[in-house]
Amino acid sequence: MKVVALTGGIASGKSTVARLLRELGAEVIDADQIAREVTAPGQPALAEVVAAFGEAYLLPDGGLDRRKLGELVFADPQARAKLNAIVHPRVRARLREARERIARERPDTVLVMDIPLLFESDVPDYEGMDAIVVYASPETQIARLMARDGLSRDQAQARLRAQIPLADKLPRARWVVHNDGPLADTRTQVARIWEEILAQR
Repeated sequence: MKVVALTGGIASGKSTVARLLRELGAEVIDADQIAREVTAPGQPALAEVVAAFGEAYLLPDGGLDRRKLGELVFADPQARAKLNAIVHPRVRARLREARERIARERPDTVLVMDIPLLFESDVPDYEGMDAIVVYASPETQIARLMARDGLSRDQAQARLRAQIPLADKLPRARWVVHNDGPLADTRTQVARIWEEILAQR
């Protein structure tokens, strides 16, 4: 099984690249989706989040108010570290389990592990993986965040500051998808990378 990491920054277009790779035949595991699963109602992580931050961060239906919690953790590094300490170990465990299961069931597949904080985490599980970095300029990221999430410019900039700048991730990439332009350009780049991945396999 060929394993490739996919990473980028907030609003860089990583989800679009993941979708295009899936269309080409990749098996994709999404760390963000797993993070949502482990903090769903009834999960131990949600109880820990509430204990750490309070019931003010719950929605009326008992789910996590991700938008409100995001406003806190992107503005407060200590709060962000506290949240990560609750969520990240559980996400890593599920990523490992999924990877092992897919290796058993589909050993000939290409597995793309979509991990937004790949380089921020420095987890041994991810060492040595070829990585695709999805790049968009900071101005593009800010514009997309403001349009997508209804954020102010200051809020969007705070989210960017909470992550390693995308430009700093590029030297660690095996492949780079430049995603400031139209979807057709992105699709062409992803198709070329896919051919290289298949050739490696």
